[in-house]
Amino acid sequence: MEKKWVHAAEAPRPVGPYAQAVKAGGWLYVSGQIPLNPQTGQLLTGSFAEQAEKTLDNLAAILKAGGSSLDSVVKVTIYLADMAYFNEFNTVYASYFENSRPARSCVAVSRLPKDALLEIEAVALCEDS
Repeated sequence: MEKKWVHAAEAPRPVGPYAQAVKAGGWLYVSGQIPLNPQTGQLLTGSFAEQAEKTLDNLAAILKAGGSSLDSVVKVTIYLADMAYFNEFNTVYASYFENSRPARSCVAVSRLPKDALLEIEAVALCEDS
């Protein structure tokens, strides 16, 4: 099985030694995304909802670059810095996944890269495999 690294110019560069996503065997594995500005690499400092939207926008850009989409996501894992954001996150999340409901896990963690409030990773089917 061949694997390909995926890079989306519309999404932030990785903050460590990893790929934005890896495509293998008809699947796209997207690394955890945080609310970084793709142009500057700086953490977005808006409201939690704005940060969730930016994170999901970054995820969508990588999915597109990998030949997939939000509709093709089968599993999402969400890491929240505080479970107090859970309901607010669900409101934003539902607007991005209107046409599909992937399997999902959501956990609270003690700290995330760059002290982000959330991180999201996903596994999706590739539409162009």
